[in-house]
Amino acid sequence: MKNWEHRIHSDLAILRGKPVIKGTRLSVEFLLERLADGWKEEDLLENYPRLTPEDIQAVFAYALEG
Repeated sequence: MKNWEHRIHSDLAILRGKPVIKGTRLSVEFLLERLADGWKEEDLLENYPRLTPEDIQAVFAYALEG
């Protein structure tokens, strides 16, 4: 996913400007930490119902560019 900008944004009023999934308070950093801790995509989707598979792809794309 090259257009992660459609799913991730930063706003100083939300988590002090950390990049988050739009419409949530789930930061890219938080999601990457969960994945690094061994969570699977299914775990994230089950525990955070507003999250979509496309959001997770956007997190990877964002991290790759960062």
